[in-house]
Amino acid sequence: MINVIIVDDEPLAQDVLETYIEKIPDLELLAKCSNAFEANEALKENDVDLMFLDIQMPQLTGIDFLKTLSNPPLVIFTTAYPNYAIEGFELNALDYLLKPISVDRFMKAVNKAIEQIELQRKDTGSGGGSKAEEIGPDYFFVKADKKLVKVKFDDIIYIEGLKDYVIIRMEDSRVITLQTMKSLEDKLPVDLFRRIHRSYIVNVDRINAVVGNMIEVLEKGKPKHLPIGKNYREDLLALINQNRI
Repeated sequence: MINVIIVDDEPLAQDVLETYIEKIPDLELLAKCSNAFEANEALKENDVDLMFLDIQMPQLTGIDFLKTLSNPPLVIFTTAYPNYAIEGFELNALDYLLKPISVDRFMKAVNKAIEQIELQRKDTGSGGGSKAEEIGPDYFFVKADKKLVKVKFDDIIYIEGLKDYVIIRMEDSRVITLQTMKSLEDKLPVDLFRRIHRSYIVNVDRINAVVGNMIEVLEKGKPKHLPIGKNYREDLLALINQNRI
């Protein structure tokens, strides 16, 4: 079973979601919460896999509530306001449902969640609930050229910071987005990426060699050398020594 909670201050919206959830045997509704504070208690008391989270709620919005969670479950945002879509996806929400929510759109979002959770359980051999940190997607979305661009973690060679802009370098393309290195670093899986310099984050799998105070990666088939900052060298060398034969 996939454990679910609903977080919405509108009773009618709660009822609609509950009706849809009851039609899917794989889902078990654990709680209906009217605000972020009730939801916070439900998350503490239960092993929640999936949360349907309204955005516009009194006292604390769904987006602000999600930002407070260090290890949230998978989240599907529900809202009547389409202008929150970009911010929702930037928080790695699984999907974004606009009210009134149709059955077919609901099913599409739920099937995506079920697939992701089942894949993770198969990989880990665990039948229990899983948190988003364990079952997180292998991609994220960034704003670029007035649209949301999907970037897969494995495709990234390295990331370069230029003042308020960040360049994500990949095999055959690049994405330029307006944000800080720190905000982007927080979205990356720590087991795959390392900050090596105040201006560079590298995909560890893409490191070919360490040459003095530089690391070597391949960009468009050619060696590219990136500097290792003094404050990041110890952490990087510890990681390399840990995996050295």
